[in-house]
Amino acid sequence: MRRLLFLLLFLWAAPALACEGPAAICTEKAPNGLELIEAGRPLRIVTDARDDPGVLDAATNLRTDFGRVAGNVEPRGGTEAIIVGTIGRNATIDALIRDHQLDVRDVAGRWEASVREVVEHPAPGIARALVIAGADRRGTIFGIYDLSRQIGVSPWNWWADVPPLRHRDLYVLPGRHTDAPVVKYRGFFINDEDPALLGWAKARFGGFNHLMYAHVFELLLRLRGNLLWPAMWGTSFYEDDPENARLAEEMGVVIGTSHHEPLMRAHVDWEHHGQGPWDYTQNAERLRAFWREGMDRTQGDDRIVTIGMRGDGDKPMTQGTAVPLLERIVADQRRIIEQVTHRPAAETPQIWALYKEVQDYYDAGMRVPDDVTLLFSDDNWGNLRRLLPLGAHRAGGSGIYYHFDYVGGPRNYKWIDTNQIERVWQQMRLADEYDADRLWIVNVGDIKPMEFPTSFFLDMAWNPKAMNLARMEAYPRDWAAAQFGPEHAAAIGDILQLYGQLIARRKPELLDADTYSLDSEWDIVKGEWESLREAAEAVEGKLPTAQRDAYFELVLHRVLAAENLHDLYWAVAKNRHYAQQDNPFANAMADEAEKAFARDAAIRRRYEVDTAGGKWTQMMAQTHIGYTGWQQPDRDTMPAVRRIKSTNQLTVEVTVREPRRVGTGAFVEDNGTVAIEAEHHVEAVGGNGIGWMTIPYLGKTLSGVTATSDTFAPIEHPGGNSPHLDYAVRLDQPGPLDLLVYASPGLDVSGRGEQRYAVSIDNGAPRIVNLLAGDDEKKWERAVADEIRIGRSRIEIAAAGRHVVHLWLVDPNLVFQRLIVTRGPLPASYLGPPESPRR
Repeated sequence: MRRLLFLLLFLWAAPALACEGPAAICTEKAPNGLELIEAGRPLRIVTDARDDPGVLDAATNLRTDFGRVAGNVEPRGGTEAIIVGTIGRNATIDALIRDHQLDVRDVAGRWEASVREVVEHPAPGIARALVIAGADRRGTIFGIYDLSRQIGVSPWNWWADVPPLRHRDLYVLPGRHTDAPVVKYRGFFINDEDPALLGWAKARFGGFNHLMYAHVFELLLRLRGNLLWPAMWGTSFYEDDPENARLAEEMGVVIGTSHHEPLMRAHVDWEHHGQGPWDYTQNAERLRAFWREGMDRTQGDDRIVTIGMRGDGDKPMTQGTAVPLLERIVADQRRIIEQVTHRPAAETPQIWALYKEVQDYYDAGMRVPDDVTLLFSDDNWGNLRRLLPLGAHRAGGSGIYYHFDYVGGPRNYKWIDTNQIERVWQQMRLADEYDADRLWIVNVGDIKPMEFPTSFFLDMAWNPKAMNLARMEAYPRDWAAAQFGPEHAAAIGDILQLYGQLIARRKPELLDADTYSLDSEWDIVKGEWESLREAAEAVEGKLPTAQRDAYFELVLHRVLAAENLHDLYWAVAKNRHYAQQDNPFANAMADEAEKAFARDAAIRRRYEVDTAGGKWTQMMAQTHIGYTGWQQPDRDTMPAVRRIKSTNQLTVEVTVREPRRVGTGAFVEDNGTVAIEAEHHVEAVGGNGIGWMTIPYLGKTLSGVTATSDTFAPIEHPGGNSPHLDYAVRLDQPGPLDLLVYASPGLDVSGRGEQRYAVSIDNGAPRIVNLLAGDDEKKWERAVADEIRIGRSRIEIAAAGRHVVHLWLVDPNLVFQRLIVTRGPLPASYLGPPESPRR
């Protein structure tokens, strides 16, 4: 794996905060810079008591943040200050606007916008101040928390025990900085929260009450999110603690309900209060009354209302697609909205979640009023299913419901973070290209341990186009610097990237002894995880003691846990292999497997008991060993091993096979096969505004190669100068060959059911291959479980020697990972053969 040796031998130190740009925050003194912290004393923070309670609460947190960064909570005296407030709610800021000292023409009236500017003589008794002014309450709140992040306070300060970075002196440059989000609603969904988050919340707070949600709301706002779908497994946000909703409104958080909870009612509310069946054909009057109560109790709150209906228990509403029935339900629900609000339904934000079978209604032609936001979804495994056609416009726009956690087929995955940000970026970039920018919400399961991808998702949602390829590549390093400072940021960033690639190959719940082949793959995979663990532990040894809890929670735990799980199944695979041969090594491998199973429990204890003073009890309670079907087992179960009778005392030597090193030129045939990573093309030909880009780490082995844009029309007749990738191969003999193309398991967001590419050899005519041909649930399950789709073409080689394989672009949203040319059937291998040598 790339950079593993680098990680083990060298820890690069990143530079200090860059002191560039208007109103930038700097650690070095600069001309005309305003000292936010001077000799450990922070500036005082000035607010207006008339401002929104959420703004005042955020300002209080900012004072605390400055005190912790400076090491002194007492502000310094003098005539300088930080002034924060909302336009129209802060007298000082309003006076600055009237006197033309603060220009807000591009901020005022703009959703959640803010300006940060150093202003001279802003108020009597204040000679100079940093002013943060928001167009609305959340604009101010986000301006405040952006400053907190800039001075060294992580949004994960409480949720992952990240200590603020200390600065004795800190400056802000002169100038004016404005900011506003591109995606209007951005947030996360707490889901699948039993046993981990629920067990933790009960132990620490007594349940999902306002004491717990206060920390959730603050985290969301610090991450610059504004929307929450609350926990809903057997709990009711509104009924379990009425203070939940009041606090959300006070702090400025928008509340919605999930894809199967219409009109602000929790799923469990029907269990508590419903009468009769959850069936609109039999019980419409009682259902309408039930929904009206949901709207009544949230009247006046900042909310997004889910409309439509699914079956009880997150299931289909009916057999088949009952379009007229669902149209009647939506019409009745919108009448309820109008009756409760005494305003047109279009004035209440609404979503229609096209999740699972509900998308069938949309595909069958059902439409909702234009003001309703269409919330498209992924396939629960990170692949977008559908988007509006390019150029389509509707008042309510469209958005995305995405998954970092899931309960369902082909297998639950909710134990640890298995989300590769490179894949998230590629898919959500697609959403942005198709203007799905009204709402982005992600299922984060228990919140922990999804800290890293959640940060990425919400940072990208703030401004998707600003998260370009270069910034995405740098994100792990930059995020690590924000949590731990610059010294070890590059090393930690590399660990996060490598972890993301290795864990994304297969969800832990799908891992077993048969996942990798014993003849080549298991030893390589084990070696990769072992090297990553050594790198992660090396960094831990260099960190200050105060940062080690955070490092364990955010980085080391996931590496230790995942490596150990691979060790477990590696040992089980070896045990079964040797036991079949009646080889005494079987017993040693059984011992190794049992040790790994015991280590799994010890790693959990370190998380729940030894870290942060036992703060995260029950947070790793999710079972993950012993799955036999989609649903989780009741408890982790040691895989079966077999022992044989032996009188010999044996030791076991582990041999790790290194990946092959390749030279330059054509890839050469090796045992009847040529394997090539997609990025190792000899030429990448673009055309008609379409180019090629390589996304490092995306894929099972090295990277992904994809088009620079996915807004082009399908290229129905590839060839000539149309976009393609060329690969040079040297073959030993003529004859028929199979050409396999490994691609990420994406879907066709247009609904045509096609993900096509074309292949040709030398001057041959391109042959189109559709990766989705004959797709059904079984094929989809295999694709998402293996994180790959494989296209196969039969080709004929007329002569031995050097040839060029052409891989032609046909449809958008294709990510190529590998090519394999082979003369015979490949073994049932998860990763495929290692890359061939070339000369």
